[in-house]
Amino acid sequence: MTKWLRNIWEEVARPLFLRPRRVQFAALCTRTTDNGPEVLLITSRDTGRWIIPKGWPIDGLSGAETALQEAWEEAGVHAQRPQNEPVGQFTYDKILKDGSAQPVLTSVYRIEVQDLAEDYPEAGQRKRVWVSPSTAAERVNEPELRELLLRM
Repeated sequence: MTKWLRNIWEEVARPLFLRPRRVQFAALCTRTTDNGPEVLLITSRDTGRWIIPKGWPIDGLSGAETALQEAWEEAGVHAQRPQNEPVGQFTYDKILKDGSAQPVLTSVYRIEVQDLAEDYPEAGQRKRVWVSPSTAAERVNEPELRELLLRM
């Protein structure tokens, strides 16, 4: 490798490949119906695209507990404790206010929904819908989340 090429790798390319990812925790909110399992999707506040509830780590809470808190705030989910182990992960680029993209690794925890509240913190900011896992996979943008939904 030439000195010029080595410098390009060390100063430009390598940091792009090795930059740390931010971490989020997501709730795969499910219920069982006579027609089979269903997944709760919500809309993003900024773009209106279909997503699952997710958020940044919360001090003092585990990943599973954070996912449950996000499910409450964003979708009004009432549930018992989520599973302690994630059912999967997906990555996506979070677009920041300055237009830059921040890579995010999201761990997904399954939550069996007992009830949905009508009044919850983000009720006026999002839509929510129950759909089959295959329909949910068609609606989300993240390929790894799509695969996770299709494995349900």
